[in-house]
Amino acid sequence: MALRVNLDLKSRVTYSVILRKLNPEQMEHFILSQLDQVGLPHSVFTENALALIVRSAEGVLRRARNLALSCLLEAVRSHKKTIDIDNVNRVLIQPHWRIENDRRISCDSIMAYDMFSKVRFKRTFS
Repeated sequence: MALRVNLDLKSRVTYSVILRKLNPEQMEHFILSQLDQVGLPHSVFTENALALIVRSAEGVLRRARNLALSCLLEAVRSHKKTIDIDNVNRVLIQPHWRIENDRRISCDSIMAYDMFSKVRFKRTFS
């Protein structure tokens, strides 16, 4: 936020707090309470899927929320009512979920992946 390019965004922040990372039990409780708030049953996520989300979020609330939401969107896209570990893995392979060191992919690889996903998408819904 200290960079000049972020000044406009920084001026909109009126209050901030640094949260400590949550332990796995707290993280799971957070995700399940979010499901309760929107009226979804806890069975939407399998145990393995929930465990992978908790591990991947590394104790960060925003990461857990965004990953769970992405899994819900992926489930809708793939016409599934239950989110399993395969669903979570499909979300985690997306480039923006990878660690910075894993992002060194050439443009050709990204284009090839994009073309592959479009072909697979067409086959799934044809």
